[in-house]
Amino acid sequence: MTPEPDAIVVRGLEKRFGSFRAVKAIDLTVRRGEIYGFIGANGAGKSTTIKMLCGLLPPDGGRALVDGIDVAADPESVKRRIGYMCQKFALYGDLTAAENIDFFGGVYGLDEDRLKSRREELFSILDLSNASGTRADELPRGFQQRLALACAVVHQPAVVFLDEPTAGVDPVQRRAFWDLIDSFSAAGTTVFVTTHFLDEAEYCRRIAFIAEGRIAAEDTPAGLKTLLSGRAMYEVRMDDPAGSLPAVRALPGVLAAALFGVTLHVAIDAAADSGTLFGRLPGLAGFEPIPPTLEDVFLHIAGKPS
Repeated sequence: MTPEPDAIVVRGLEKRFGSFRAVKAIDLTVRRGEIYGFIGANGAGKSTTIKMLCGLLPPDGGRALVDGIDVAADPESVKRRIGYMCQKFALYGDLTAAENIDFFGGVYGLDEDRLKSRREELFSILDLSNASGTRADELPRGFQQRLALACAVVHQPAVVFLDEPTAGVDPVQRRAFWDLIDSFSAAGTTVFVTTHFLDEAEYCRRIAFIAEGRIAAEDTPAGLKTLLSGRAMYEVRMDDPAGSLPAVRALPGVLAAALFGVTLHVAIDAAADSGTLFGRLPGLAGFEPIPPTLEDVFLHIAGKPS
């Protein structure tokens, strides 16, 4: 059997705004049914890339295929085959939950019977049945995001783009939302997602970090953490964490240090003696080794010269 082509193929994709290159010749491939995380700081090029892949912005160079369709040559066909959920609330607030999904289903050409079936199915999966008659602008934020996801997948697209889907959602709802994303992926839908919650990126099969318009690294979550090999990670507790940061960074053997809540995450040379090194710090309250996180990887990548 001929293997099914990849869901998204990008080669040398570029976008310029005047003299500013927002996206700089990026390459990436997303497999069918994969959850692919696209991570970067504000202004890194995430949303610009997504808008090009959705046919909303024309590329200025390179090529991108989404579900086998060239986004520059036929953006309208791309739009019909994808789902898109933007970061901001973009539903019709004066329509009920059911009316919103019926509207979007109609836009995508679902007939009455199919639309009714999909509405009932999605409202059951997303626990929205009791909210079907509630206006969208009266729903809690978590329910609004679930409804937006339902509207994005009502037509069963091959690929769905989720731009910061859990922004403003509480941690319990975020976990539940990712369970839903995982279920759509398991059913064969390809999910391309951005998030600023680095703990959420752990749920992705593969991740690309974009910095200043370029792909800085791409791998599985475990593979990306190998970028920190040769160093040991520690959580360091200080009486004054923020005030102590310059002194910690100045210690010989410290490779990186950043504030994490009320503690510090400190990377040291794997050959350094942690007790001797941290013992020099006035105001030290304690320290312990920790496994590296994707946030540590992100800070490592962001700190490298471009």
